[in-house]
Amino acid sequence: MARACKPDGRIGLANWTPTSFIGELFKLMGKYLTPAAGVKSPALWGTEARLQELFGKDIDTVAIKHRNFVFRYHSAAHWLEIFRTFYGPMHKAFGALDAEQQEALAADLIALAERFNRATDCTLVAPSEYIEVVIKHN
Repeated sequence: MARACKPDGRIGLANWTPTSFIGELFKLMGKYLTPAAGVKSPALWGTEARLQELFGKDIDTVAIKHRNFVFRYHSAAHWLEIFRTFYGPMHKAFGALDAEQQEALAADLIALAERFNRATDCTLVAPSEYIEVVIKHN
C-alpha cells in the first residue's frame, strides 16, 4: 500500500482489534485450523504496534479512532448459519474439519457469540471493536 501511495497521500484502513468479537473469532478458528507458518493473525492489524511494524518508515502521521460495528441477527444460531455459509474463512474452516470437529467448532462459536451478545431477548446484538486508521504517507 505504501509503495502505491503518492507522497503526502493517505492510506485508510478499518481493522478489527484482537479483543473484539471478530478478533476473538479469528483466535478461536486458529485453535481448529493452524495458520500457515509465519502468518500473523489479521486481528493484529487492529493494533498500533502492528501498524508501526508494517508501515513504520513510510508513516508521517497515524490517526486512529476506535469504533464498533454491531452485528445483529435473529439469534446466535442464525449468525452462525449466515457466517458458516457466506463468510469465506469460516466456510473453509468447516469444510476442512470432520463432523465431530465441526460440531465442536459450532458450539464454541455459539458460545463466543453469546459472550459478546448484548441483547436482552433471544436475538443477537454483538458489538465488535475496530479501529479506523488514516495513515499519512511520507
